[in-house]
Amino acid sequence: MLSRLSIKNYAIIDELEIDFSNNLNIITGETGAGKSIIVGALSLILGARADTTVLVNKKKKCIIEGIFSAIDNKAVEDFWQENQLDREDEIIIRREIAANGKSRAFINDTPVKLTQLEELSTWLVDLHQQFDVQELVQADFQLQVVDAMAGHENLLKTYRDIFQQWKTARQELMNLQQQKDQFDKEADYNQFQFEELQEAGFKENELEEIEAALKLSNNAEAIKEALLKVNFALSESEEPMVQKLKILLQQLTPFADAHPSLPPLIERLAATQIELQDIAADLEKMGDHIQYDAEKVEEMNERLSLGYKLQQKHGLHSTAELLALQEDLNRKLQAVLKIDDDILQAKKETDTLFAAAKSNAEKISAQRKKHCKPLEEKVNTLIKQVGMPNARLKIAMESVPLHASGADRVEFLFNANLPATQKMNENLFVPIRKVASGGELNRLMLSIKSLVAASMDLPSLIFDEIDTGISGEAAKQVGIIMKQLAANRQVIAITHQPQIAGKADAHFFVYKEIVQDEVKTNIRRLSKEERVLAIAKMLSGEKPTAVAMENAREMLMN
Repeated sequence: MLSRLSIKNYAIIDELEIDFSNNLNIITGETGAGKSIIVGALSLILGARADTTVLVNKKKKCIIEGIFSAIDNKAVEDFWQENQLDREDEIIIRREIAANGKSRAFINDTPVKLTQLEELSTWLVDLHQQFDVQELVQADFQLQVVDAMAGHENLLKTYRDIFQQWKTARQELMNLQQQKDQFDKEADYNQFQFEELQEAGFKENELEEIEAALKLSNNAEAIKEALLKVNFALSESEEPMVQKLKILLQQLTPFADAHPSLPPLIERLAATQIELQDIAADLEKMGDHIQYDAEKVEEMNERLSLGYKLQQKHGLHSTAELLALQEDLNRKLQAVLKIDDDILQAKKETDTLFAAAKSNAEKISAQRKKHCKPLEEKVNTLIKQVGMPNARLKIAMESVPLHASGADRVEFLFNANLPATQKMNENLFVPIRKVASGGELNRLMLSIKSLVAASMDLPSLIFDEIDTGISGEAAKQVGIIMKQLAANRQVIAITHQPQIAGKADAHFFVYKEIVQDEVKTNIRRLSKEERVLAIAKMLSGEKPTAVAMENAREMLMN
């Protein structure tokens, strides 16, 4: 609901504010007073493109601000989440246009893109101007109207849940089939690679251990010679080091009690002699075990060559990576065996969900067919009342593949001049989108929305001169329908018809005034007596007669 509209420096509007009622708001005024300028300003906060020609005073910005309430509106709740905006019960939309043409948009003081503003506005305001009937010609809206009349919201919800599950299951099935196709393409190659690695039979860290063993074998003679030389020097030469240390130790031992610092030194020397003796023994033992085995070296070189070849082939660098590849190939080969079972299960689930969705869609279709005729009759009755006695609406419905709203396509067909005696032959009707008369389409939209207002979550409805081409009883009926519609939804309408103005819950009057030698547009909400005078002027001119005043009072009373 639009609770307040504030306009500053827009066209010939200097500054004005309008506080709208929750129900039927009527805006009247003389031709050229600026009623449509107000609608133009409102369009800017609904996402319309800015035009700097609307800035009469180039020294100030143009600022349009609307305050809306949208409590318990799921579409708006979704908008907050999708756009990561803080949720507010009161929504303030502001549009600023600078003299240089730069335009900025804000939602609750947060800068937003124009596309975001346009998206949010579709859930807040439904603006109908002459020849502006985009919503009416959209297939989705036409289907929603039929569904609203059918009243099968729970059935639709059940269907949509199943349809979404079916879509998800179908996508998973397609993914599995694509995987199988890919597996089939790669299966032979993967099998060859796996068998090649399996045949190689590498163990953990095997190549690294072979590299170390080869390094030792290739240096076996030199290492053995060095070991023998050191061992010889320690224990087998003419004056072995171990024997020398033993002799030195014997020379010092008798004097151990003669000096307090000598025993620790003797202990250290004894330990060194024992350590060197152990080292000599280990060197001898190591030398005995180091042997150069040409046959074994050849085997290790062949094994290492195979490992290097496989590493290079797969772009790997270690035994661990080769074993990981082998395990991955094994998993892929096992997946090939398992995926056929997965596809069979997924297909069974998809078929079950499709059957359930189709069954629910058929129930929905039956409900729609059942309510198309009554909807046609109700709309045709209403459009006669609003001044289109020869106009007829016909609803065409055909089966189509399953989609988010069922298995039907609905098209509203229209004939503005069908004689009363002529049968409702479908060949005489054309789709609404091909009908050119804006006034007729606006009244048709009013008639349709009045029937479904209680069933559809409609935003605030704004009609700009919906009364074009009608008067008298037809205008009265438009007013009655608007009044009924406004019982469930906020309605704002610009009109020249006193019969419509008389139905207002809030009547606003647009007028021009001279401010500092400049013509400005302003607006005010009329009191009851001011309404009587305004409606009387609409009936009989600038100087209303007593009869016109009486008729105006009667209109307000009724």
